[in-house]
Amino acid sequence: MSTPPTQMSEARRYSQLRAHLSYLKLNDAFDALPRVLDQARSENLSMTAALERLLEIEVEATEARRLAARERFACLPEPWTLSDFDFSAQPGVDEKLIRDLATLRFLDDASNVLFVGPPGVGKTMLSVALGRAAVDAGHRVYFTTAAELAAKCHKAALEGRWKTCMRFFAGPRLLIIDELGYLPLPEDGASALFQVINQRYLKSSTILSTNVGIAKAHMFRSTCARQRRMSTGSGVRLAGRTGACARAT
Repeated sequence: MSTPPTQMSEARRYSQLRAHLSYLKLNDAFDALPRVLDQARSENLSMTAALERLLEIEVEATEARRLAARERFACLPEPWTLSDFDFSAQPGVDEKLIRDLATLRFLDDASNVLFVGPPGVGKTMLSVALGRAAVDAGHRVYFTTAAELAAKCHKAALEGRWKTCMRFFAGPRLLIIDELGYLPLPEDGASALFQVINQRYLKSSTILSTNVGIAKAHMFRSTCARQRRMSTGSGVRLAGRTGACARAT
């Protein structure tokens, strides 16, 4: 028994549609096509509504993959968000300032953030929470400790990959450098850290957390002096005494 011309045409269109989706590598839309067509029939959807639903599935899947890729690249040590931070347990932290930073406006003008305080007051948690917010907002973020950064730069220099290493650390929209001052850095490590921060200055944002005053860190004495000369009319806002944070603009 022969297939009616109309049914044959519809079958051919369906086959071609699947072939087009496959060719364009719209794999999630490809998998969802039968389901969406069934919904279109049962819900009496218009062609426009059915197409919008099909493409929405592909867009959501693409965004999920991109988010997962940004999360892998960021290397955040914990899945902390700002809601995990107990401001009542740390009255020295300026909650208003932290929530202002969480809007990520500081990324727009390449401002830097400095968290200063003794161990256990939440500097790393706040840094990670801001990093998490930036990742969710679509920005490239990278988390490292000062010791790890110095070690990677040292290894890159020995292997002749110094410029490549500098480009890597210059790339993220937000670079988080944790535990500055917890371990002593060798002279070349301090120099590498300075060069990373210097090349990002006024171009992209960096979050630093430290247990010592930044002016007391010997590797940053010249850095601070140089940036004070370069910064005209810039200000620093401090958020409390315990677990203090500063926003440099």
